[in-house]
Amino acid sequence: MPPPGRNSTTAMARGPRFAFFAAVEVVDEVCGWRCCRDCAQPIVTVKNIAITAAIARRANLRYKYCVMETNKKAPTFTLNDENGNPVSLEQFRGKHVVLFFYPRANTPGCTIEACGFRDAYTKLQKAGLVVLGISPDTPKAQLKFKEKFNLPYTLLADDKKEVAQKFDVLKEKNMYGKKVIGIVRSTFLIDPGGKIVHVFSPVKPEGHAEEVLAHVKAAAKK
Repeated sequence: MPPPGRNSTTAMARGPRFAFFAAVEVVDEVCGWRCCRDCAQPIVTVKNIAITAAIARRANLRYKYCVMETNKKAPTFTLNDENGNPVSLEQFRGKHVVLFFYPRANTPGCTIEACGFRDAYTKLQKAGLVVLGISPDTPKAQLKFKEKFNLPYTLLADDKKEVAQKFDVLKEKNMYGKKVIGIVRSTFLIDPGGKIVHVFSPVKPEGHAEEVLAHVKAAAKK
């Protein structure tokens, strides 16, 4: 059952046909108005729930509240960074990795989140963390974003959305009254063995970097 939200109870009460729609509305509400409308990069516009279900079957995507589970190996991938150089997740084996997915470079919510990781970067490094940002932008757009806000970490260009699919962060969202498929802002903590140990999703941009740092420090004390 999805977390409580404005439409979840009503939609679920109407029967299974509306259960999928209920989850969609909750994701939209939890993500926040600004995130869904300023940052969502539409991939497919859907006109009704039947079309959405068909797209989900064809793309083999799971449009639900949860993203990839913890205690599983992170999907391997290689993407170009902001300079067009290939970067593989495997090359960070043996290190703790913070992999954060954001919907679109240089939009308000994504800028707040990215700058938060910038401001906390020294602390994150001292905690032994490698920070990687990833979005469905081109390397050129990522470079412009990085230079504009002096981001000290690597940005990866998932312009074909293949890695977003692997990490299950492509979801249906509500943008200007239309149902679109876009990135749900999510962060994955990956241990030195390549296993996902924690997932933040959906993420609120404000204060998220400090939230990640606090979680890592608390986990280290256990």
